[in-house]
Amino acid sequence: MALTLLSTKFHTPAPTTHVVARPHLHAMLERGLSAKLILVSAPAGAGKSTMLATWLKQQSRPAAWLSLEPGDNDLGRFLLYIVSALQQLEPGVGAGLPELLQQQSLVNAEPLLIRLTNDLAQLDDNLILVLDDYHTVSDDKIHDAVEFLLDHLPPQLCLVIATRTDPPLALSRLRVRNQLLELRRTDLRFDISETARFLNDRLGLELSPTAITRLEARTEGWIAALQLAALSLTGRPDKEAFVEAFAGSHRFLVDYLVDEVLSRQPPQMQGFLQRTAILERFTAPLCEAVTGQPTSADLLGRLEAANLFLIPLDDERKWYRFHHLFAEFLQHRLGEVEAERMPELHRRASAWFEKEGWTDEAIRHAFLAADDKLAARLVDDAAAELALH
Repeated sequence: MALTLLSTKFHTPAPTTHVVARPHLHAMLERGLSAKLILVSAPAGAGKSTMLATWLKQQSRPAAWLSLEPGDNDLGRFLLYIVSALQQLEPGVGAGLPELLQQQSLVNAEPLLIRLTNDLAQLDDNLILVLDDYHTVSDDKIHDAVEFLLDHLPPQLCLVIATRTDPPLALSRLRVRNQLLELRRTDLRFDISETARFLNDRLGLELSPTAITRLEARTEGWIAALQLAALSLTGRPDKEAFVEAFAGSHRFLVDYLVDEVLSRQPPQMQGFLQRTAILERFTAPLCEAVTGQPTSADLLGRLEAANLFLIPLDDERKWYRFHHLFAEFLQHRLGEVEAERMPELHRRASAWFEKEGWTDEAIRHAFLAADDKLAARLVDDAAAELALH
């Protein structure tokens, strides 16, 4: 039975009137056109699709857009959509391949991929192909097919992947060959100027410079959080007070993070996130001591690869912290679902810090555990140590 293609998957999102011009990012993307792959990898709500759509609107090079979803985890279906997206621009590319893909199940994709790359190599014009929401792809055969395309991609095509998680592709090889441009959370975050233009110029909120600075610091330039804050600020007479109190427990933010982030994680990861949120900063051994998870190092690696609001604090990737609002959200969730565990988690953190010689942190967590006896003992030990010196 022939597959009916959903035409809306080929539509480039239309930028809204609230979009903030980001010429520095557009300039980076322009430079990336000489590479094989432009990777835009950042958490939910970082503005990936909007930024790309705005850039393409100003771009003279023809571009095809394909929005991916979990139902596309079939190699034949995926390639059918890829070829059809390119044929929106160049009808002769992959001639006959859609009919072939419709007629039979795909066992070996390589002959079809060779035909496609050969057709692309014959083009007079240079094209852009955007694969949006690539994080929804989990089929290894699809990743292998994309890897094959990247290995043999002619200069006429630049592939752009927008994703919440880094794809399992040979990114390091592309980096070494200078064939990869990467835009990440730190590149996409709004700075003070962009935050002011978004909230005041685009949304007309008329916030003071102090309020703008506060919101930018609280959200760390995370666009989704700024949008959710703006929704609550609209029409409020007490804007300054709201900004001062804006936190990760705000109901709009909680709903967004539950729907878009936490609910998409397996139960083990959800528990790990919530329990480590009691820590201002953490390393794998500390996480292991607090959560009892012997695979904490692996879980941290997976969190970083998944762009789950984990921020490295050193080049060696030993110490991390969560995005401030995300940490507050996780603490709020922990208080809702596992409040009875919080004192014990803090006691475990205190014990680890004491063992490692971090007395101030050990005392802080003892107080947070409401364990007065432990806190008093740690304070006395610290005083005795000072007396010796």
